[in-house]
Amino acid sequence: MIEVGKGLLTNEERTMVRDLILLPYIDQMVGKSIEEIEHSGNVLRQTYIIAGRFIQSRIMQDIYALKQDLKRRNIKVVDDEAADQIMYFKILYRGYQERFGLMREVMKTEIRLRLTQYTAEVGQALQDHLK
Repeated sequence: MIEVGKGLLTNEERTMVRDLILLPYIDQMVGKSIEEIEHSGNVLRQTYIIAGRFIQSRIMQDIYALKQDLKRRNIKVVDDEAADQIMYFKILYRGYQERFGLMREVMKTEIRLRLTQYTAEVGQALQDHLK
């Protein structure tokens, strides 16, 4: 087992890096949905906007926590390039550098899964409020 803060990236750290990369995309998608809803005539418009802002708030909390944790572990993520349906990032960590690639299709799947989790949190918050 590799001690945190020493040597190569752990699987947990790779997951953290992936999440830090994906969360801004999720926030952007939710923001666009909120804008569309604001201009709609939907009778539940205000409810959807509140739910969207709740999700954005949770995303910002998660981004902040990830950045703090990665900083503590001496890990930095930098955009690199996009090529052939893969987005590349540089991970600078503990004196090492690694290239990290995410396929766009994998990103879309991960984004859908994560957005589903955030939506479930909205539902749970509503249920807790109604109790």
